[in-house]
Amino acid sequence: MIRWPDRYAPGQAPVHVRNELLIEAPAEIVWAWLVQAPAWPTWYPNSHDVRIRGGSSGQLEPDTCFRWRTFGVSIRSTVLEFVPPERIAWNAFGIGVEAYHAWLLTPIPGGTHVLTEETQHGWAARLGHLLLPGRMSRFHQLWLERLSKMARGGPPSPGGVRPSVPENSLR
Repeated sequence: MIRWPDRYAPGQAPVHVRNELLIEAPAEIVWAWLVQAPAWPTWYPNSHDVRIRGGSSGQLEPDTCFRWRTFGVSIRSTVLEFVPPERIAWNAFGIGVEAYHAWLLTPIPGGTHVLTEETQHGWAARLGHLLLPGRMSRFHQLWLERLSKMARGGPPSPGGVRPSVPENSLR
């Protein structure tokens, strides 16, 4: 279950999406790909220019701040929850949007059940949800599908990428 801060609980936010997928890989490998945020753009096309600010490992860890672009918006985020390899959540602030994005990884026979949910406040969030309904849900599902593809291939290299995986194999 997601541990929502009161302001971001689904009943308190005008935008809420929920996606889930069974990934046929151990939670530790799924986690390793998920926390390699600077590598997201190599396998998830809706993330760009991910830059870690703080933290010594170059990946997401407790209280890590990072900047990135998604859905055409420049975002600054901070990791607020971090329990390897079970749960991670971060906030997101950009022009007209304030969000909370959480991930839960649950080991099950045959792999890992991955749940991701996001809630949003702000005029841009409401407008995007109204004009492009389902867009965030579709991209989050793509994020899960690409995460699955990467995790099923094994753990990431220290830099978070696996050069032997051609881009066209991620489709």
